[in-house]
Amino acid sequence: MKQQTTYRKSRQRERILELLRSTRSHPTATWIYDRLKPEFPSLSMGTVYRNLSILEAQERIVRLSSGSTFDRYDASTHPHAHFRCVKCGNVYDVENADLRRFLEWGEQNTDHQVDEMFIEFRGLCRHCREKEDP
Repeated sequence: MKQQTTYRKSRQRERILELLRSTRSHPTATWIYDRLKPEFPSLSMGTVYRNLSILEAQERIVRLSSGSTFDRYDASTHPHAHFRCVKCGNVYDVENADLRRFLEWGEQNTDHQVDEMFIEFRGLCRHCREKEDP
């Protein structure tokens, strides 16, 4: 179990969390910054990244790292898979996947203790497919 660090309460951090909980779009830090800047004129990108890191350490959000330039963030911390469109880059939740079965498989077929996993499907989202169909 991770040791929890205690952080001072922050209005900006709470607004970042509220904003993340209000969308299913898995936004980037820049998206969050652009939406909160009018409310917090002195807000900096550094503050956004610092607060996202704290929220992640507190296990209140999940950071979706794809190895690309921009990480995305998800306020839904329950176990679920994701779908990432290779054309537009949008990320969608995939609910109702039986992830428990994959965890059990990992435990039974490796010499390792499996505590968590990340499943991401990749391909063309419905919207991009519809744009390509004549």
